[in-house]
Formats: sequence, structure tokens, C-alpha cells
Amino acid sequence: QEQLVESGGGSVQTGGSLRLSCVASEYIYRRNCMGWFRQAPGKPREGVATIYYNSGMTKYADSVKGRFTISRDNAENTLYLQMNSLKPEDTAMYFCAAGSLFCDPGRSDYRYWGQGTQVTVSS
Repeated sequence: QEQLVESGGGSVQTGGSLRLSCVASEYIYRRNCMGWFRQAPGKPREGVATIYYNSGMTKYADSVKGRFTISRDNAENTLYLQMNSLKPEDTAMYFCAAGSLFCDPGRSDYRYWGQGTQVTVSS
């Protein structure tokens, strides 16, 4: 099936950590680029991090550099987002996406999107 399924969201206190997972169908997973995006109620969607399939090169939004790490397990068709030092500003629905030409958090030209997993950070 052509799908992406996110998991790992939850509620944590400021400074806590979460690891999000995205299991994708092989066809979707093997697109050259995958990424994580997030959207809070009343706010525009913003890119978080991206990663290339072949090279493993990553890019991060300035707001998460040094705190979040994107990675992938090609044998399991799974994308990850390790989130440390979480802040209330990180509260949002997090989406997994695949199939971007530019593979840049500043772009949103992804063909495939998951349903999202909620992350809530309280002070």
C-alpha cells in the first residue's frame, strides 16, 4: 500500500524528549527525499527537517537545530525524528512526508503525506 504512518507523539514537560517514527510503504519510502513538518492550530505549516535517501544528507529548520535529529532505517522503511530539549513552542501536529524535488525544510513540494501524530509540550 502507498502510505505513511506516524507514531510516537505524546505529552511531555519542557525539556523532555520524544522520538517520532514514520513507517512508509516501500514505494514511498524509496523516493529520494523524506521530511518532517509540523502545524499548530491557527499557524501555518512549517518544515522541521529533511533527509536524502542515497546520501543521508540532512537539513534542519533554524528553530530546531541542535535539538532535533532526523534519521532513517532503510532496511525497515522507517523515518525517525529524535526531539530533545522540547519547548512549548514545539507543540504541534507532526507530519511525515516524501517525494520532494528540493528536499529543503523551507519547501513543501511533497507528493505523499501521513496523517500526523500530536506532540504537546507543557511548561
